[in-house]
Amino acid sequence: MKRNIVIATVAAAALIGGGTVAAYAAAGDDDGAATQRQSSVRISDDRDDSTDDSAEDRDDKRDDDRDDDSVEVRSDAAGAKVTAADAIAAALKHTPGTAVGADLDDDGSRAWEVSVVKGDGTEQDVRVSASDGKVLGTHRDDDDDDAREDLAALKGADVDAREAAVAAAAKGTVTDVDLDDDGPAAWSVETTKGEWKVDLRTGKVTQDLGD
Repeated sequence: MKRNIVIATVAAAALIGGGTVAAYAAAGDDDGAATQRQSSVRISDDRDDSTDDSAEDRDDKRDDDRDDDSVEVRSDAAGAKVTAADAIAAALKHTPGTAVGADLDDDGSRAWEVSVVKGDGTEQDVRVSASDGKVLGTHRDDDDDDAREDLAALKGADVDAREAAVAAAAKGTVTDVDLDDDGPAAWSVETTKGEWKVDLRTGKVTQDLGD
């Protein structure tokens, strides 16, 4: 009789102990899952922070590049005594044709490079001194396809490159004039104060909000 009571007591203790162990095991599983979820949240947050930092770094780099370009443009323009409009006029006097672009070189040479398409469809790049307006030389651009496309885009235009440069000069010192034929054709003009579009027919100047 006493032996049966002892066995029953031991069995009960074993059941109680097992239940306790099981309870601890279950609690341990819950704690582990919670810890894993917290760890996943921390990793996700770290990745989000890293992505945000990378995006901010890229934005900062673009801003720095733009600032550097702006400083360089202002420096080049400050050293040029000959305007874009005057450089285009000098180039056309030397090489008759249609001016399709003018760019103030940033290589320290203090010269304008004016692109002129001649009557035979060939394109000549005319270098004009930014100091005194004298023609320094010419060389042929071998891409005649672009020259013909430029002439086609300018067909019916009432505003030429020189006039576009004059119109945009109200928005700062002009450093670049180019024909933009992506979409409705227009003159694309860069100045020390930004980028602008000049309408081929009306000469209206609007800010270029692209890129």
